[in-house]
Amino acid sequence: MSGFLKHINNPKELRLLNQKDLPQLAEELREFIINIVATKEGHLGASLGVVELTIALHYVFNTPEDQLIWDVGHQAYGHKILTGRKDLFHTNRQIGGISGFPKRDESIYDAFGVGHASTSISAALGMAIASQLKGDLEKQHIAVIGDASIAGGLAFEGLNHAGVTNANLLVILNDNAIGIDPSVGALKQYLTNVKKGIHRKNNIIKALNIDYSGPIDGHDIIKVISELKRLKSVKGPKFLHVITTKGKGLRQAEEDQVTYHAPGKFDASTGNIISKIPSEFTKYQDIFGYTIVELAKQNKYIVGITPAMPTGSSLKYMMDEMPDRAFDVGIAEQHAVTLAAGMATQGLIPFCNIYSTFLQRAYDQIIHDVALQKLPVIFCLDRAGLVGEDGATHHGVFDISFLRCIPNLIIFAPRNEVELRNIMYTAQLGLKQPIAIRYPRGTGVTVNWKQPFEKIDIGKGIQLKDGNNLAILSIGTIAKNVSEAILNLEVSHYDMRFVKPLDETLLHAIFKEYKTIITVEDNSIKGGFGSVILEFAVINNYKNTINILGIPDTFIEHGSVTELQKSIGLDPESLTKYFRLFF
Repeated sequence: MSGFLKHINNPKELRLLNQKDLPQLAEELREFIINIVATKEGHLGASLGVVELTIALHYVFNTPEDQLIWDVGHQAYGHKILTGRKDLFHTNRQIGGISGFPKRDESIYDAFGVGHASTSISAALGMAIASQLKGDLEKQHIAVIGDASIAGGLAFEGLNHAGVTNANLLVILNDNAIGIDPSVGALKQYLTNVKKGIHRKNNIIKALNIDYSGPIDGHDIIKVISELKRLKSVKGPKFLHVITTKGKGLRQAEEDQVTYHAPGKFDASTGNIISKIPSEFTKYQDIFGYTIVELAKQNKYIVGITPAMPTGSSLKYMMDEMPDRAFDVGIAEQHAVTLAAGMATQGLIPFCNIYSTFLQRAYDQIIHDVALQKLPVIFCLDRAGLVGEDGATHHGVFDISFLRCIPNLIIFAPRNEVELRNIMYTAQLGLKQPIAIRYPRGTGVTVNWKQPFEKIDIGKGIQLKDGNNLAILSIGTIAKNVSEAILNLEVSHYDMRFVKPLDETLLHAIFKEYKTIITVEDNSIKGGFGSVILEFAVINNYKNTINILGIPDTFIEHGSVTELQKSIGLDPESLTKYFRLFF
């Protein structure tokens, strides 16, 4: 490392630089991010796009006393490097290393923990109002939010409130016309028009009683610094519109912004992605994507919905082939669910594909708009279970717990790709109630997964192995680890498949035959699948010994899925050792 960056360990040292040297620092910071992410992987394009803005913010504002909040946090790598984590940055997203997102207990400079979109304005406004109440009227509160995130409902709620306060709040719109996928919707078109000089007088932000300035070039660091210094003296809520290029400084990242959002390993000197040995297995998200297209060609009433994740969910395949029947609604999980509910009332068959961790944001809509009205929405919950390096904000380990208490809702977890296809096929045949289908990130276990569809009997589990001593009940793809763990053990293994409705006939048979029952899941043990079995035992007055394995009652940090499973005893080797205790 050479130049200015090697001497900067915190923003105080950054502020000692001459302003004319900051463009050189920006080049060095970009190079540092590229070199580390090239070998360690992580989110790339977003952080490259805000290098100048990041430097300018810490140069102008007195962080951490002035509070800087990043939305989502994909773009916060430069922030982390400049705030004391430069020497730790090579551990980013690795087990035991620093988080890929801002995190309050990691650094005093991370004013608010993030990982989900559209939270920054509300959080920063809350901080600004608190400062007012405490009489600290000079303290600055800055929210940096992207053009995709600002379209989320929570962001609008924050702006709506901010406009009737005199809080010392600065919202910076990082406008690069893309989130993970290209931004969509009328607001995106409005922002495009603003950049073209249209709507100068009829400005949405000004109409909300918020001081608007911009748009300005976010890569002109001198201009950004000048504008930030001016806004420091402007009282009340302010809004700065900054235009940036995602992936700035790496040609491939600028040209292919979707791929280079998180490209994996690549050659830092050329920017070319390093090819991985292709897996013989297919990703679960692609099984969904291929299958919904296959089903939609047979059933004209099928539609697909995703909130801003067409590539991540693989609904992109349907959007390409049937653009009038597949909808990216932007970062709007609540809207996605109620949109699906509305479609279902009219006889359409909506497949609403939302990451498990993001479905949490639409809980009321699941209950009030779907389940209460018994509307046959098909929820496809991608990224269920442990997701790996994105960590605690993204693990989908609560969905069984928060869904199973909802009346009228079927909950199914396929153990492999064929089961996923068959439950999707079954769900569109005419279910009279909603269903949630949860499946994990990553690849499956079946090479020849494209088999003729078979209808699944709702509420029926199956036995995978017959043995003595004890019965192991699993749900979903964790069955693979269980099967590997018991290869040489005389135990019975059951895939219950449905969390709701339960296969009570099968459970009665199991409880009458085995004294010891162990449940295994990749959901929280609090209120999860194991709790379902315990409740069944109590209701039916069974006295069997029941042991529950799953995600412990704590937030699991980042690391590979294999590493995390091992850390909590859900890997095959740990499971074998545990099961042997009962012999």
